[in-house]
Amino acid sequence: MPLDLPVLRTFLSEHYDLAPSVELADAMSETYAKMSRVVSPMDWAIYAPYVKAINELKAKRNAVILGHNYMTPEIFHGISDFVGDSLQLAIKATEVEADVIVQCGVHFMAETSKILSPEKTVLMPDMDAGCSLAESITAEGVAEMRRRYPGAPVVTYVNTTAEVKAASDICCTSSNAAQIVAAMDSDTVIMTPDQYLAQNVARDVPQKNVVWWEGSCIVHEQYTAQDLRDFREWNPGTQLIAHPECPPDVVAEADFSGSTSGILKYVTDNKPEKAMLITECSMASNIADSLPEVEFVGPCNMCPYMKKITLEKVLWSLHTMEGQIEVDPTVAEKARHAVQAMIDLSRKLGL
Repeated sequence: MPLDLPVLRTFLSEHYDLAPSVELADAMSETYAKMSRVVSPMDWAIYAPYVKAINELKAKRNAVILGHNYMTPEIFHGISDFVGDSLQLAIKATEVEADVIVQCGVHFMAETSKILSPEKTVLMPDMDAGCSLAESITAEGVAEMRRRYPGAPVVTYVNTTAEVKAASDICCTSSNAAQIVAAMDSDTVIMTPDQYLAQNVARDVPQKNVVWWEGSCIVHEQYTAQDLRDFREWNPGTQLIAHPECPPDVVAEADFSGSTSGILKYVTDNKPEKAMLITECSMASNIADSLPEVEFVGPCNMCPYMKKITLEKVLWSLHTMEGQIEVDPTVAEKARHAVQAMIDLSRKLGL
């Protein structure tokens, strides 16, 4: 059931002073400096009371907040203890000395954290924060692919539900997908559920017959190669940097393609004068202040699911301890095996 926001706001106002405060915003200027290029002083005065309340409550709950790279800046910089892509955050969840993990991302990420850290309480601030890609396939879809290609191993993107991971042989991320597929002991390899990631991997690993499920991400599938060509014409000299969940012709048109972490490394290492990130909007916002020499230019596409996570929902979840993630132990064990197989193989390959 969707959260009743008016009720939630009334509830929070009874427990916390959340009125906008210029004085508090000034006192928290060190935090604001991390996002000042993309968050106005007026907005920061609104966010600061929430950031203060959440950070104080974290200490009381012995909680950590994991913030995905697609979170808005006030979450990414203001309250997140660790930031990164979905797998980086799940691995971090296994390493932290905390009783409670608040997942600022989408539902499958919280599931992955719970799979890898079953002893910890994992909170999802909004259970409706789903993922079009994760929802494009079920365990039955994996079984269908196995029937079509008997004997072929199933390499499943971590952006999937626990049930789909459990039905797979090994997981992958956008950064290690090509290496994982290349290492499979089979001429044919099934990739699920992202058709575009699979097609880009097929280009990079021609020695394998890569077959795929026809799922996609609503953010990345919207870009076209013509969009990039038009933007080059309008903005000459801009580096176009694409995520491999984009269609292959978009990736081919870009100057660089890489995973979320790969994009961050590329921009940090190369510091182009102007850059357009062909991915979710908040990526550029979250690295803008750390790279003042780079001008980040649009357009970008926004993930409506990621944007369901807000400061007030995080505060509500931490206060009430509602939104706890549970995964069936049998499913979790099989899913953990697929994720761990990826981690072990990645280490073996030196990734």
